[in-house]
Amino acid sequence: MKQKILIADDERDIVDFIKYNLDKEGYSVLTAKNGTEALQLSKKNPDLILLDIMMPEMDGFEVVRALKKNPATAQIPVIFLTAKSSEVDEVVGLELGADDYITKPVSIPKLIARIKLTLRKKTVASNEDSDAKILRHGAIEINRSHYKVFINKKEVFFPKKEFEVLSYLVKNAGKVVTRETLLAQIWGSDVYVIDRTVDVHIRKIREKLGTYADYIDTIKGVGYRMKEL
Repeated sequence: MKQKILIADDERDIVDFIKYNLDKEGYSVLTAKNGTEALQLSKKNPDLILLDIMMPEMDGFEVVRALKKNPATAQIPVIFLTAKSSEVDEVVGLELGADDYITKPVSIPKLIARIKLTLRKKTVASNEDSDAKILRHGAIEINRSHYKVFINKKEVFFPKKEFEVLSYLVKNAGKVVTRETLLAQIWGSDVYVIDRTVDVHIRKIREKLGTYADYIDTIKGVGYRMKEL
């Protein structure tokens, strides 16, 4: 079965050009001209969404927030393809849960290579035997199938990257996990992010853990450790 890619961009020429090349690669392609339409088409379960930021009705950041809040679409990989080239925009996009961030203009071979890499990571992640469907650690329960986290039996929303960081720490409870390891495991080697990004995610995770924030120890100058309970 063909893998399905949704392209959301209000520039018709760009959409038609990318669609033509993805069709040649054997993908099934859906297109949306604004954020609202992109959300509607996300219900068709695309394997990946290629998303512009500056779009009418809803911008790309708003679309990603909505996707990640919905268990039915939270696991769909998202690649931003945008003219917004500032580091701040890239960090915001990645922290919202995007899998990659590419600035225009981009060559078609490079774009297709990044799409294939993201889809390959998705396949590997879904096939890993070590990825238990339910993870439990003290007051934390993580449902990986539905991208839900429960703290003391109360559901708390975690964006994708925070969800993955928390899951990785829980799976490796008792072990010291370096910042470099978290960057490699969660963000991958293809996306440029800095150690500070990990620290920001840990801070947000601790805020959501509330009275259980001390489950996560800081190992000064190294990284973090989920306490054994």
